[in-house]
Amino acid sequence: MTKQAILTPIWFVPLLPIALAATIYFGEFQSSTFLFINRFTQSLPDTLWACLTFLGNGWGAFAIAFPLLLLAPRLITAGIFGGAISAIASTVLKNIFDLPRPAGLLESGSFYRIGDVLLHKAFPSGHTLTAFAITSALYFASSPTKRRPLIILFVIASLVGLSRNAVGAHWFTDVLAGAGVGIWCGMISALFANKLPESALLPNSLWSRIIALGGIAAIYAHFTQTIDLELNLPLQYASIAIIAITLAVFVKTQFDHSTGTSS
Repeated sequence: MTKQAILTPIWFVPLLPIALAATIYFGEFQSSTFLFINRFTQSLPDTLWACLTFLGNGWGAFAIAFPLLLLAPRLITAGIFGGAISAIASTVLKNIFDLPRPAGLLESGSFYRIGDVLLHKAFPSGHTLTAFAITSALYFASSPTKRRPLIILFVIASLVGLSRNAVGAHWFTDVLAGAGVGIWCGMISALFANKLPESALLPNSLWSRIIALGGIAAIYAHFTQTIDLELNLPLQYASIAIIAITLAVFVKTQFDHSTGTSS
């Protein structure tokens, strides 16, 4: 068993939030839990919840994590795998269940909402699923001796899920299911990332250069789209700066490596 192996009991942990989601749904506490959280979170600024929602968007999470291309290429690889697998899982599950969102069932004005009116494909919360998938991927792709500080990422992922209730986009059951499925996606992603040889993660490797091209695509996406909410525009521009600075350093490493090889 390798140091990065995931112990068997840990694979059962995601069942806890999923079981709680089932209890709330079949116990007919769906509306009450949503309204309680939605009203409670109004005491905090809309900008906070918008920024947290941004972290659950694939483009947003990729931008924030992009410096890992230089600092920890295996981790950003795990995160990319996690984002990709979570996107597939979210799409499949949403199409299978196709449940109505709060705005599709509750009266207009009965809850607080930020952003566009969303009516369908509630289950599970894609933003929550993505946040927990990337968090779990980063955590389990790390050496066990370095995982403790990364626990804070699970706290942030939980707040991302809470933000989906705060902005009126999802039921609490959607968030719980997204967390459980997301953790599974991240664990699978970490296993794949940990199988890559070190040579595939060097700055001059094909894979690293593909990630760099992904950064260019992310800049385009942040520049031409509104990521979830208009309140996120300042964060989008900051993300462009993060990616651009990282790419500049990455390009420099390419020339440094070429110089070192030729000498």
